[in-house]
Amino acid sequence: MERRDFIRMAPLAGIAGMVAPGAAVAAAAQTGDHTNVQAAVAQTDREYHVQLLQRIANPVVENMAKGTLKKNMPKEKGPGYGLALEKVTYLEAFGRCISGLAPWLALPDDATAEGKQRKKVREQVLQGIVNAVNPASPDYLNFRTEGQPLVDAAYLCQTFMRAPEALWKPLDNTTKKNIVTELKELRRIRPAYNNWLLFAGMVEAFLLSIHEEYEPLRTMVATQKMKEWYAGDGFYSDGPQFSLDYYNGYVIHPMLTDMLRVLADNNQGSKADYEQAMKRMQRFSELQERMIAPDGTYPAVGRSMTYRTAAFQPLVQLALMHQLPEGIVPAQVRCAMTAVMKRIFEMEGTFDKQGWLQLGICGHQPEVADVYTSTGSLYICTNGFLALGLPAEDPFWSEAPAEWTAQKVWSGKPIKKDYHVTY
Repeated sequence: MERRDFIRMAPLAGIAGMVAPGAAVAAAAQTGDHTNVQAAVAQTDREYHVQLLQRIANPVVENMAKGTLKKNMPKEKGPGYGLALEKVTYLEAFGRCISGLAPWLALPDDATAEGKQRKKVREQVLQGIVNAVNPASPDYLNFRTEGQPLVDAAYLCQTFMRAPEALWKPLDNTTKKNIVTELKELRRIRPAYNNWLLFAGMVEAFLLSIHEEYEPLRTMVATQKMKEWYAGDGFYSDGPQFSLDYYNGYVIHPMLTDMLRVLADNNQGSKADYEQAMKRMQRFSELQERMIAPDGTYPAVGRSMTYRTAAFQPLVQLALMHQLPEGIVPAQVRCAMTAVMKRIFEMEGTFDKQGWLQLGICGHQPEVADVYTSTGSLYICTNGFLALGLPAEDPFWSEAPAEWTAQKVWSGKPIKKDYHVTY
């Protein structure tokens, strides 16, 4: 079956969030064994996620490996776009895209069809990284001018922190040296007084993790300000003024916990700070899971809604870490996220005819794009696929499908009562 045909399978049926039964499900059904049917359906979910992630990422990864990203990537931009497009959109696309791919690429090689695909993508990503920091490459990316590269260099650093053995250690010494040089050049940028403090902190945390000289002031300021901006019940304010949007998902929870973990591991930060941040991310994720409606939709509120599945990054990152909140089983997250993906990525217009993402939430809706959003910005959506870093036999993938909270609520079934937390 062609990849695109696989992703456009039949609408939701049965337990919402499952793809239509494929050959494995049909074969299991013929045996009359309900357990085998459920296991086959769960495996189909994984296949769906893998194929969809590849569909999203391949245009970026393949072109970057060939040195043709700048030549071939569309440059759609939001109304009133205010950045220097050619100087920022390519690093946005590559850095954001591979940060979501990293956990999947970190899995060991195997002889399965997925394993062979994964190895190919890993090799392309590694070559793309080489090209990104090679001044002789047509796809040499800009770290040296504008402020936006600080943002997307942080996602590049998050890539290496998520998959050091797969995506950092194999790089040649010249490439590693080039990366470090480019990252240190970013210190010229004064971060905005909001989530940007975490971008500066992430760059320095990565440098610390590879035993390079780092600037502790940047990690200290990011840590302290996020403590001050904690609004309660799992939510941080993005700067002094609270706004209701998904920046806790796009940036704050994942990057804060990743940064604090590196600091604690290197005796440059408090383990208690990391543990508190994890508890807050768990509470936020508990609320996120409840926000996914029975049909896979979720509230379209706030800035940067074109980032799509990246909104649920904390939820899937906790699944990857086996740290989901109490009362949420992995299978319900898998099924909920599959439903979300189907709602978004099967809508006509989400991809253009060449397979690139287009501006929008569900389909092509350029009017909702922000003044800083271009084609490259959209590839942060891969961060909704972090659970693919779990092997196929993990309960997240192998357990029978499970209803998520909103499905239970609106079908009259028992659910866990919700109540705010104070940590």
